[in-house]
Amino acid sequence: MDEAIQFLLRHGYSVLFVWVLAEQIGLPLPAVPILVAAGALAGFGRLNAAFAIGLAILASLLSDTVWYQIGRHRGSRVLQLLCRISLEPDSCVRRTEEVFARYGPASLLVAKFIPGLSTAAPPLAGIFGMRLPRFLMFDGSGALLWAGAFAGLGYLFSRQIEQVASPALRMGTSLAGVLVGCLALYILWKYVQRHCFLRQLRIARVTPEELKRKLDAGEDVVIVDLRHSLDFQGEPHTIPGSLRLPVEELEQRHQEIPNNRDIVLYCT
Repeated sequence: MDEAIQFLLRHGYSVLFVWVLAEQIGLPLPAVPILVAAGALAGFGRLNAAFAIGLAILASLLSDTVWYQIGRHRGSRVLQLLCRISLEPDSCVRRTEEVFARYGPASLLVAKFIPGLSTAAPPLAGIFGMRLPRFLMFDGSGALLWAGAFAGLGYLFSRQIEQVASPALRMGTSLAGVLVGCLALYILWKYVQRHCFLRQLRIARVTPEELKRKLDAGEDVVIVDLRHSLDFQGEPHTIPGSLRLPVEELEQRHQEIPNNRDIVLYCT
């Protein structure tokens, strides 16, 4: 364990940069503990606080710009990619869309403080045509607030963190094993939870081909387009004859859906 500590002290800047970059790309590696630890090390004079925060901002901007460009050139298909690499893709994408609809570009200032939003917000900015300089200004400001806040906490409470960390470090590799095991269990639980949800979803699902056959056969089917307003702006196409009912308006307008016919719902 002492060798690991020495490694972190010698390569703290590199570890910080790579870890933040990986988290912002979308990997399930929480960067907040690393930022707090960097701030604590800066409080003891082991790291330069301004340089550490600058590296975190750079790593964040690099990954976010990649996601922004993917969103700009690939459109809503990037959200399908997020669904494959994120532990809670549906909820994080939906929350991001709601924040974007309400606050616009200013939502980038707070997105990194909400788990999942930091990955989904940059591609949505690209999907909905935000100019790159404007995106960099808001995203960089959000990264500064995020990195500065948590590194600042570590700096201010460096003595208290040392008191808590010292007994933990004496536990050696056993503590590392416990932490890795907890992370693995968390990822496994989220995977199983999502797998069960998708399995239930498939049971009540109709394919586009099956729906077309129903329509061609003249079956009396009500099709409800539940896509979020931002999704509709990105791809303003709909199935002919469908009822346009954004999911955010469902509670107020649910009485518009007939209750005596087969209903097919579709969304993003």
